[in-house]
Amino acid sequence: MVDSSSTNKQRIALVIQYVGTNFHGWQRQPHYRSVQAEIEDAIASIVGHKVTIYGAGRTDSGVHASAQVAHFEVCSPIPAQKWAKVLNSCLPDGILIRASSEVAPHWHACFTATYRRYRYTIYTGKIPNLFLQPFTWHYYYQPLNENLMAEALKPMLGHHDMSAFRRAGSKRSHSLLEVQEVSCVRYEQDLINIEIQASGFLYGMVRLLVGMLVEVGAGTKSLTQFQDIWMNCRREEVKYSAPAKGLCLLRVGYPEFPFPESVWFNAQPIFTFS
Repeated sequence: MVDSSSTNKQRIALVIQYVGTNFHGWQRQPHYRSVQAEIEDAIASIVGHKVTIYGAGRTDSGVHASAQVAHFEVCSPIPAQKWAKVLNSCLPDGILIRASSEVAPHWHACFTATYRRYRYTIYTGKIPNLFLQPFTWHYYYQPLNENLMAEALKPMLGHHDMSAFRRAGSKRSHSLLEVQEVSCVRYEQDLINIEIQASGFLYGMVRLLVGMLVEVGAGTKSLTQFQDIWMNCRREEVKYSAPAKGLCLLRVGYPEFPFPESVWFNAQPIFTFS
């Protein structure tokens, strides 16, 4: 515990990585292990009182993050840039603070963000691979046409109602958001990466979207059917959610960010067989 009696309040930003496998998502909740709770408890053990951290996004149970962003306020003699090292000495396996920095009092990890970007990785090889298993959806049942999947994504660019890909239980007041970038690329013979960048995301959106994209890639839904379903908000026709383990919060963007790109921009390695 540190003595905070003679220190000024600081707002500290964190860039956080976690393997979501053993956590019930980002958000603290009763009776379940969460990333937010682990970090808050670690901070409390250092400063001697409860501290709330605010994340850029609430990832679901089992979803990973290579550069989640959060902030908290604290009175402590610990220099802002040292908080990463101090917290890493207290945190459990599966969570890592890549960097920490002081930010302005008005800066907010969630509300200052201009985008979030997710990556979903699909492994299409027939032979299982233990080292890919925690981070990919092993889909080997039939071939996937990544070009068709990429074509299906393109009309989503811009401002749209995405309620076709919204799971029940969301507290968000509407389903409108701006999709800024999309891609679907097979970068190895058996690996497909889908990336989506948007101003925000609905509860369960990416996994529901990927589930239907795979139907397009497998030929069980046409491009016309896919577009008709999401553009007309026909949620009842979106049947499948892709497994959580293939999804990673890749990065969060800000107009003012105190960290170099090497810390946050592409922190999830691209899997390769080369």
